[in-house]
Amino acid sequence: MAPPVVVLMVAEKPSLAKSIAEFLSNGQMSSRHTNLDVHEWNGTFRGRPARFKMTSVIGHVLSIDFPAEYQSWDKVDPATLFDAPTIKTEANPKARVCRHLQEEAKDCDCLVLWLDCDREGENICFEVVDNTVKWMNRAGAEQQVFRARFSAISAPEIRQAMAGLGAPNRAEALAVDARQELDLKVGVAFTRFQSRFFQSKYGNLDSSVISYGPCQTPTLNFCVERHQAIACFQPEPFWVVRPRAAKAGTTLDLEWGRGRVFDAEVGAVFQRLVSEAKQLRVVDVVEKEERKGRPAGLNTVELLKAASSSLGIGPAYAMQVAERLYTQGYLSYPRTESTAYPPNFDVHEPLLAQRAHPIWGEYAASRVGNFIMPKGGEDRGDHPPITPVRCATEAELGGGDAWRLYDFVARHFLGSLSPDCVYRKTRASFSAGPESFSAGGTQVLRPGFTAIMPWKAVQNEPLPPLRSGETVPISEVELHQGKTSPPDYITEAELIGLMEKHGIGTDASISVHINNIVERN
Repeated sequence: MAPPVVVLMVAEKPSLAKSIAEFLSNGQMSSRHTNLDVHEWNGTFRGRPARFKMTSVIGHVLSIDFPAEYQSWDKVDPATLFDAPTIKTEANPKARVCRHLQEEAKDCDCLVLWLDCDREGENICFEVVDNTVKWMNRAGAEQQVFRARFSAISAPEIRQAMAGLGAPNRAEALAVDARQELDLKVGVAFTRFQSRFFQSKYGNLDSSVISYGPCQTPTLNFCVERHQAIACFQPEPFWVVRPRAAKAGTTLDLEWGRGRVFDAEVGAVFQRLVSEAKQLRVVDVVEKEERKGRPAGLNTVELLKAASSSLGIGPAYAMQVAERLYTQGYLSYPRTESTAYPPNFDVHEPLLAQRAHPIWGEYAASRVGNFIMPKGGEDRGDHPPITPVRCATEAELGGGDAWRLYDFVARHFLGSLSPDCVYRKTRASFSAGPESFSAGGTQVLRPGFTAIMPWKAVQNEPLPPLRSGETVPISEVELHQGKTSPPDYITEAELIGLMEKHGIGTDASISVHINNIVERN
């Protein structure tokens, strides 16, 4: 009888390795600790008896740098760095990850890569390959390296990934190599150049290094431009005519057709004309049924924007929380550019899981077999939109930011499968002498997705009954004085949107760049 095949499996983090090993071994594993944990069990691999060893790395195994002869700031012209060679060195020498992989690879026949399924993960795949395959048993013509692809840490997803192993993508890994080399060369060359230039020009700078980052610097420029716009702003007084009128006990919130004027005397003339009219005449009333569309699937950028603007959680910390919820099996992979669920995505499983939730379980049950896929969105072919994987309560997650982020993701997921919000919008036009005014009102007809996402709700503020030709008495006419105000300082959510718009960074790095800017300023 042939000896069992020995399969080495590598995940991106120790916690992921443990969860994957528990699912695949049905909890029947033994564990030992060397540099990093190793979990072992017996099973079958591609129809053959097998002994499995599951371990991990801790992010990138290797990092890129210049050789020693290019490290001197004084002797090396920054311009020559663009043509300089680069080398890969161990990213975390103290952890001795390379040695750990090489030791565990000995006597192994196959390698299964369980790295995160994005470009960075694909790049780490080949870093692992470089530190394992040469130490493994020779495979001959048979495939020796396999790639597992998954989007959530759940038993069905992991078992499905194990049943459908493929090969790592060399092109995606090389794309990361190219990006790393560009970041290194551009960042180091410009940092050395501008540090030397400004130190020689001014000499009294409070920093010996003035760093340049290909993503960080243009992102910082958005903040600088906004600050300059605020600093240079000159406020200008304006005047608005505001008649006060009510119908059926409801005060009309009126907008002046001219908006505002920038001359007090002109404003006073219009105020007098409206006062002399003494009443508003209804010129027209238009009613229209409108829809507020349900959201598309949730991607990383939208998650970070919502965390910053609505939950008060900074982008970098929000990603830490989301990744922890992912590794614990509560959320799907939180780094994705897709906002459309792919055709083969099964929404039933996460919907069914949410039926037991004490807060929105009844709502989730109403969507099972009755869901509506969101309109628009884009499937970027990386990962599906972010969804809850299993049901969790506030107590189970320990409350705090973890619960608030999970609550948002779960409600967004349910909202994306719900009907649109339908409401009636009314617009009434008025005249008072030669001046025109308008007022608007809304009445919710069917709340749709806003029932589970109340922060998106349309305000139910209907106008009182009005008909064309009737008049409404004016009780007072105010000439309100205000002044123009500068733009607000840029928010993290706004900054994330600008980075996405201008293609700065990736869903994996946006939070890091913003955090660097916040910490250094």
